[in-house]
Amino acid sequence: MRWTLTEDQELFRDSFRGWLERFASTEAVRGWLDSGDPSDFERRFVDEGWFAIGSPEERGGQGGGLVELALAAEQLGGSAAPSAAWAAAVVAAPLLGGAPDLAARSLGSGEFAVLAVNSDRPLDAGGALTRVGGTVPNVLGADRARRFLVPVRDDGRLSLTVVDATEVELVHRRLLDRSRSVADVVVPDLARYDGIELADEHLTDAALRAAVLVAADSLGAAERMLTMAVDYSKQRHQFGVPIGSFQAVKHAAATMLVSVESARSLIYYAAASVDQRHDDAALHAAAAKAQACAGAERAADSALTMHGAIGYTWEHDLHLFYKRAKLDLRLFGSPKAWNERLAAALPLVPAA
Repeated sequence: MRWTLTEDQELFRDSFRGWLERFASTEAVRGWLDSGDPSDFERRFVDEGWFAIGSPEERGGQGGGLVELALAAEQLGGSAAPSAAWAAAVVAAPLLGGAPDLAARSLGSGEFAVLAVNSDRPLDAGGALTRVGGTVPNVLGADRARRFLVPVRDDGRLSLTVVDATEVELVHRRLLDRSRSVADVVVPDLARYDGIELADEHLTDAALRAAVLVAADSLGAAERMLTMAVDYSKQRHQFGVPIGSFQAVKHAAATMLVSVESARSLIYYAAASVDQRHDDAALHAAAAKAQACAGAERAADSALTMHGAIGYTWEHDLHLFYKRAKLDLRLFGSPKAWNERLAAALPLVPAA
């Protein structure tokens, strides 16, 4: 299957890529990662309207859907730009249907509203707190949040409680991929807060959106590593010829290309499926997350091998995308977790 983008989607993708090339060069990215403060990038991202692309206008967005968000995630992954706040905010925004003003502030004003869920597993894999509060580990973008959206289960009912960032305690965790951030969030007693009514299917939908966006991010990183590896194979000489002329190197690059192009169609299709609430949307998103992220991890290892010793150096940009792909493999659920969902949903073994 080959997925074809519309003319508007291609224009958006190319425009956003050009903007990132201008304002998120690898030199700029290294500066933000070294300082640990991407607020300059986030402010420009919000002020110039890119942050709100792909979200409905009634929630502070500028229109579009999950395909547009996947295109944005792909370009962010391909530039290794800081994206924890963006990913966390766009995944959380649809849950704020009962509080559109809050969604608008999150997407349009930089007052990021972040879901307080464990990003080390699928977003809907349990973990809701009770009214007494508690600790939520590995919350994506917690250090960038102005507000936390805490899923609370009380007497079997699920709700979303909005807690200001000043009322929680953060325990920061350091990641090898410093273009994203996570922290443990210690939530206070929630009995004094009102909750926004939430259904389990809303969290499931958010989980599928998160899976597609992380898969798209890994696609961007994989494609960038493929380009870097091929370019290097044309420059590096051994035995008087470019290493790209060696059959083993050609095969490695070809395998990476097949992985990238197959993931691209799978991710765009899954994004459209989730957006349109297709009956098999959960299967499509699971396949995209499991296959694309696993393929990107293999591409990262192949790119590192093709670069040889220089690929291991801090001065070379490869490590930015290598680490990006490695985190995407785990973010919001490992391939194993999503493959298990596929296996549970598909009749792989006939019933006795």
